[in-house]
Amino acid sequence: MDRETILVVDDSREIVYSISELLKYEGYQVVKAYDGMEALDALEREKIDLILLDVMMPKMNGLSALMKLREQYRIPVIILSAKTEESDKVSGLILGADDYVEKPYNASELIARVKAHLRRYHAWGGAAPKADEDRIVNGGLVLDKKQRIVIVEGEEVHLTATEYKILELLMEHPGQVFSAEQIYENVWEESANFAVENTVMVHIRHIREKIEIDTKKPRYVKVVWGIGYKMEKYK
Repeated sequence: MDRETILVVDDSREIVYSISELLKYEGYQVVKAYDGMEALDALEREKIDLILLDVMMPKMNGLSALMKLREQYRIPVIILSAKTEESDKVSGLILGADDYVEKPYNASELIARVKAHLRRYHAWGGAAPKADEDRIVNGGLVLDKKQRIVIVEGEEVHLTATEYKILELLMEHPGQVFSAEQIYENVWEESANFAVENTVMVHIRHIREKIEIDTKKPRYVKVVWGIGYKMEKYK
């Protein structure tokens, strides 16, 4: 099998070099670019499996390059952004990025995310999964209602029946905040009492342990303090 090729795009040559060496150590081939224009040129020349894309760059920034490449390619894109660039992370996800990693990046986290997105990409035959009436897709999270299974980044995870029902409720209403009482009444189908909050919280914790890469920084199931829980919406 051919080695997977990753395009690393950043105007800092030091960052491109360090990420490239890390990826090469993990067995990947690397193509380098130092601005958005070079990245688009590289996509014309090379078969790329995943892109690590900086935001702030000269000539053409990362978000502009992302918009252009999404016109043709469904390759996974991970945005590299500084902690101060919160709005750029959000914009990147809206424009079609699959994930983001903060600078300064943690090497093991970066590699874990690269591997996860490549697994997902190849699991779906080298194309982005499409939603249909039997399948709910949210970023790297897929809930197949027909088979009653959940897939995270291309790999099936095993949820209990109650965990599945809670996740299904949240995924069917992305962005909507549900109180613990509302979740309980929808899933258990009985009236909530004063003790349900802890019951729901325990189930949410177990769901996070199964679907989140980092439970301390959950991407999908978010707590809205004092109100309840919601499913964060991703492209």
